[in-house]
Amino acid sequence: MITIEKLREYGANVEEGLARCMNNEALYLRLVGMVPRDQNFTALKEAANTGDTRRVFEAAHAIKGALGNLSLTPLYEKASEITELARAGADAPYQSLAEELEAMRDALSGLIEE
Repeated sequence: MITIEKLREYGANVEEGLARCMNNEALYLRLVGMVPRDQNFTALKEAANTGDTRRVFEAAHAIKGALGNLSLTPLYEKASEITELARAGADAPYQSLAEELEAMRDALSGLIEE
């Protein structure tokens, strides 16, 4: 089960995330628990695999917004990196970046399921 302390250890700025949830810990933890099921992770992976930079940007940007609102800093920073590269239309290793983000999401998922 996810806890505030586990999220702190993960690198989340829980005070900021809680503030966005009006300091409602149950709400915050419920929203964090929804992150691993966000379909934008699947969309990002598919777009990265097909080389569709526009779709990479759209999916990464959506993920970044959700993660930013929850102050899940490690995931947010990686999603931001992907977003900015895709926004610029950069020739970047989107597949490996998406895999890194997916691994980080899976680590969060592991904390949720403990």
